[in-house]
Amino acid sequence: MDPILAAAALSVVLGAVIAFVFFKSYLLKQRSNVQAISEPELHSDPKKTSKPQHVPKKYHSKPHSHASDKEQSKRHHPLDLNTLKGHADSVTGMCFSFDGRNLATACADGVVRVFKLDDASSKSFKFLRINVPLGGHAVAVAFADDSASIVVASQTVTGCSLYMYGEENPKKGSADSNQQSKLPLPQVKWEHHKIHDKQAILTLTGATASYGTGDGSTIIASCSEGTDILLWHGRTGKVLGHVDTNQLKNTMATISPNGRFLAAAAFTADVKVWEIVYAKDGSVKEVLNVMQLKGHKSAVTWLCFSPNSEQIITTSKDGSMRVWNINVRYHLSEDPKTLKVFPVPLHDSSGSALHYDRLSLSPDGKILAATRGPTLQWLCLETGKVLDAAEKAHDGDITWITWSPKTMPLGNEQVVILATASVDKKVKLWAAPSVTS
Repeated sequence: MDPILAAAALSVVLGAVIAFVFFKSYLLKQRSNVQAISEPELHSDPKKTSKPQHVPKKYHSKPHSHASDKEQSKRHHPLDLNTLKGHADSVTGMCFSFDGRNLATACADGVVRVFKLDDASSKSFKFLRINVPLGGHAVAVAFADDSASIVVASQTVTGCSLYMYGEENPKKGSADSNQQSKLPLPQVKWEHHKIHDKQAILTLTGATASYGTGDGSTIIASCSEGTDILLWHGRTGKVLGHVDTNQLKNTMATISPNGRFLAAAAFTADVKVWEIVYAKDGSVKEVLNVMQLKGHKSAVTWLCFSPNSEQIITTSKDGSMRVWNINVRYHLSEDPKTLKVFPVPLHDSSGSALHYDRLSLSPDGKILAATRGPTLQWLCLETGKVLDAAEKAHDGDITWITWSPKTMPLGNEQVVILATASVDKKVKLWAAPSVTS
């Protein structure tokens, strides 16, 4: 072998041996360092082994403090009574049954939930789950005649459908009749599809036909995002009437508590009011446009009726609220009168007046609940002054508000309840503030 090649080979072998020894010592050192960091207790004094026993207690104590914080945040407002849980998406609509003992919610997760409200202070509430047909999501709900019948508006890519669900009669004497898992599944009693062509339903409201010769059945109004509004018979699904606001696009519509009037807020500053005329047999004879509420300077964003159906409260983008008397002789050309005008007590950073998104009047007609975004306010209808407010009632925009038509048990007392729904997947129950004279 060439001496030069032999010397080169020997140098390579010796270099490899030296490198191996160096890296081995380095890895052993690093391993010992890792062990020293990750397992210090292995080298600690056995007499000090009791110290680690206290560590888990510290970690366990934190969840309790967090739970306490969550409970406090849940009750961040003194009027905040409870939260209805279980929604997996934005709650888009809500309605109390006429006896106030059931609350139905429409959710973007495609499920309608009917909560049984035995006591507003309950830790949990039983509810009936109704899955809307595949491909649709519930946008609005309204009870029909009784708490066991509910009309659901479901939106799909092809248009909006209405379904009336009625529960089967539960078997008497069933031992499982009180268990939620054993509640009878509802059946579809009637259904209609593409009721407003491909347009969405904005609001779905119902009222009892108790005025004049009305037969006491439930009439439901579906308001489209276009300009049309349809009236339905709650029990049979029969179309009772059709009106057109002729105002570019609707905002909402509602029926007076006695079933006499239909009022709509749309693109303009005027509110149109129709009378539902009943025949002698109690059926709906016709729907007549009888008056307009003129006075706002900008579009009306919401309205509600008083409990006696003689007044309408409106809120507008002009930053004002108005109380109207509609108990007039319109057939003699007597116009509705503005009784009160209040400024909306909300302003932006520049001081400009804002408008409300939603309104709902308490069953006694004294407290007006109003919302904008996540803010909830209670106002005295007599003076227009704010009785109480929750600036962040929800963690997102409030989508619907409604009062229970009757008082509800809260422990040992009976209270008036306001329910609010939001995009934050929650429905909250609120007590009413006191109205001081």
